[in-house]
Amino acid sequence: MTAPGVDSWYHEKESAWLYLRVAAAEPDRHRRRLFEQLAAAAEEQAVRWEQAAARGAAGAAPRVFTPSLRARIVARLLGRFEPASLRAVLAAMKLRGLSVYGGLSGSIAGHAMPTSLAEVGARHRSSLGGSLRAAVFGVNDGLLSNLSLVLGVAGAGAARGYVLMSGAAGLLAGALSMAAGEYVSVRSQREMYQYQIALEREELKEYPEEEAEELALIYQARGVELEQARAVSRALLAHPEKALDVLAREELGLNPDDLGWPWRAASASFVTFAAGAVLPLAPFLTGLAGNTAVAVSAALTGVALFAVGLGLSLFTGRDALRSALRMVLIGGGAGTFSFLVGRALGVAIS
Repeated sequence: MTAPGVDSWYHEKESAWLYLRVAAAEPDRHRRRLFEQLAAAAEEQAVRWEQAAARGAAGAAPRVFTPSLRARIVARLLGRFEPASLRAVLAAMKLRGLSVYGGLSGSIAGHAMPTSLAEVGARHRSSLGGSLRAAVFGVNDGLLSNLSLVLGVAGAGAARGYVLMSGAAGLLAGALSMAAGEYVSVRSQREMYQYQIALEREELKEYPEEEAEELALIYQARGVELEQARAVSRALLAHPEKALDVLAREELGLNPDDLGWPWRAASASFVTFAAGAVLPLAPFLTGLAGNTAVAVSAALTGVALFAVGLGLSLFTGRDALRSALRMVLIGGGAGTFSFLVGRALGVAIS
């Protein structure tokens, strides 16, 4: 089988393998059936590639499929979290059928048309993919900013105590700045959403029939029979909180479950930034000084940046090794530049 043929065969086999894991983790039977069908289709396509290779003269087709490390990591995540919360990660794996979870851009899509009252107001979990990505970027920011600061001060020839003081100040200032910015951002967004939902609650209380008709028309625009849409919309009136939940999603495009918690977001930003920022400082905390401390700091940060690059590949779908090496090169360039600038300033000042 030629290299493109091998790649295509492997991609179809891995897709089928992942579709089955998504199906096993999917609580909704309709979505589960969809991913089982996609798995079967991918298996059929893999068989076609194998048969095409057998008819050619490029050699025997591969007989054993082993999922990649990235696919195994995604499968482990699917064992703990619902597929809807991992849609960004699944999209990076080039899986199809993810439109059932709404938009992948982060905006909240509307519900699918419920077919019974039991499905009205069904809630979705917040996107784990977004949280993981935020955590990875928080660690990355801490690594790069404090590495540059520490190496810049060390390059200027400052004593170990001054490097420690500068690094600790950079860690604290950066983590607090990240936390404060995240708190203000999430709180402002939450207050805006709460205000819009409160208005919707008042309209539902004052004009329930009109709100039900608006919702029925939305579903009709999606291709649902008007009478069926009206039947479900009227059923909502007996359950005001479920009605508010659905109306917020359908009319406002808001997910009440995803309003966010300011203190939680601020704490997460503080912790992830600090976790990254402490690594470049670690050698100086253990008593090392001079060029030895600088070398160990650069090495530790390089290893951490390599891991960050691997983590980012889950969301970008790019080659994991290339992503990791790119992060190391970026961090190495920033650290080297900061060290040289610090050295030049140290020489000029002295």
